[in-house]
Amino acid sequence: MQLAQDIDIEATMDSVCSEPLVRFEYDGVSITILGTAHVSRSSADTVKALIATGRYDAVALELCENRLNGLMDPDAITHMDIMQVVRNGKGPMVMASLALGAFQKRIADQLDIEVGADMRAGAESAVANELPLMLIDRDIGITMKRIYRNVPWFKRVKVLAGLLASVIARRTVTAEEVERLKEGDVLESTFNQFAEQSAEIYKPLVDERDQFMASRLILEAKNSGCKNILAVVGAGHLKGIKAYMDKTDKKYITQPETTQEQLNTVPPAGVFFKLLPWVIVAVIMTGFAIGFSQGSDIGWGLVQQWVVINGTLAALGALLAFAHPMTILSAFAAAPLTSLNPTISAGVISAAVETFYRKPRVGDFSRLRDDAGSIGGWWSNRVAHTFVVFFMTGLGSVIGTYIAGYQIFEAITLA
Repeated sequence: MQLAQDIDIEATMDSVCSEPLVRFEYDGVSITILGTAHVSRSSADTVKALIATGRYDAVALELCENRLNGLMDPDAITHMDIMQVVRNGKGPMVMASLALGAFQKRIADQLDIEVGADMRAGAESAVANELPLMLIDRDIGITMKRIYRNVPWFKRVKVLAGLLASVIARRTVTAEEVERLKEGDVLESTFNQFAEQSAEIYKPLVDERDQFMASRLILEAKNSGCKNILAVVGAGHLKGIKAYMDKTDKKYITQPETTQEQLNTVPPAGVFFKLLPWVIVAVIMTGFAIGFSQGSDIGWGLVQQWVVINGTLAALGALLAFAHPMTILSAFAAAPLTSLNPTISAGVISAAVETFYRKPRVGDFSRLRDDAGSIGGWWSNRVAHTFVVFFMTGLGSVIGTYIAGYQIFEAITLA
């Protein structure tokens, strides 16, 4: 493969393009990579113009299937089955997706632009010209999970809290944020303040995706049968992809299949965190056993302490979420039991009860993307509110488990 060479745009494309391009040759396949601004109308026009030249027989986009579906059908998330999402453990991911979508919509409304218009233009033009559409970015869910796994546990709360605060806060998007969006997407710009100070976030968010897209382009060149591929990526990724594709002796070029497999793997949770919930359950059950061995009064006292602390804090979480009164009662009743079974959470029970008494209305789904853009909207919209109840109840139960567990452990060690 030849080393990348900057293209003299004016000489080769006349006035068609004003965005940066680089070109690679791989086994007779020409790969042209266009760096675009995701918030620029001119970038979308450039994408359409380049495809319209007829010189390309395939279009590759900095998208995964989920992001393409979200771009082409932004309201798809409103058709979800809330309880299925919660039961499958995807509640936090959907909450983050809703917040990011609201942030994107606020930017679009404020600047009177369509965020992601360059990618939409590429997808629509590829279909209109009957060209193969290649999605070369890693799945957004895997990227989020690799970010989560790569960040030390003691930093995760800070990152998640900052992420939610930055996308929910009702404020004007700053000029600096707009500039960042010209090089990256909404996800990147939202994490930017953390990524700049954290290699743990930068690596899976930016560097790994540069490597992933470089290897994916090589795979497409090897297997697609196409001879002239136009790849459209954010300008912020252009330098990284170019650097990786220049290194012809590296395995991500010589063995792209291996690279794809490695970067698509979600690192497993540490053994400590897998075992911790069961260790806590074992400690608590042992505490009950020791308490009853010392007398029924002591044993039942420990049980009462467990129920009151765990149930009260779970119910308090539901109360702070302004849950239905029956949901608050169910949280109090369920938390002491679910906390002894790590396979289910009190949040799932509370979400089920909340949707039973406050069934989401059609209007809640239709307003979901707008309401997710403000803190008040998360409480007033019944769909979003269900996720708030799920989260707050679960959080209260977790806190209650640790406090009550510590109290029981202290009681049996002092006995």
